[in-house]
Amino acid sequence: QVHLAESGGGLVQTGGSLRLSCAASGSIFSINAMGWYRQAPGKQRELVAVITSGGSTNYADSVKGRFTISRDNAKNTVYLQMNSLKPEDTAVYYCNADLKWRPGIKENQYWGQGTQVTVSS
Repeated sequence: QVHLAESGGGLVQTGGSLRLSCAASGSIFSINAMGWYRQAPGKQRELVAVITSGGSTNYADSVKGRFTISRDNAKNTVYLQMNSLKPEDTAVYYCNADLKWRPGIKENQYWGQGTQVTVSS
């Protein structure tokens, strides 16, 4: 089994910061990419940031310059540093991993349970 454990969500005022963490554990052969998605009430889940095993990153336009994604390959952990938070950032944030649990197969998508981020005005 593959498990993604998220932490770091909470309540913060506008302009504040939070750091989300997600550790992947279980049967993992290789990780192609890890990322963060978010879903606000009544909206579809959207990509926030992603980082590949090679270190390439991509951000949603709405968070670029404010959020930074990073990873610790040795720990199979991805982080999302969120600065200058806005009320519009309020959502449930989900960790995602694109990985193989054994060689010889394509990567599969795995999701964390989600962590709530609330930014007050």
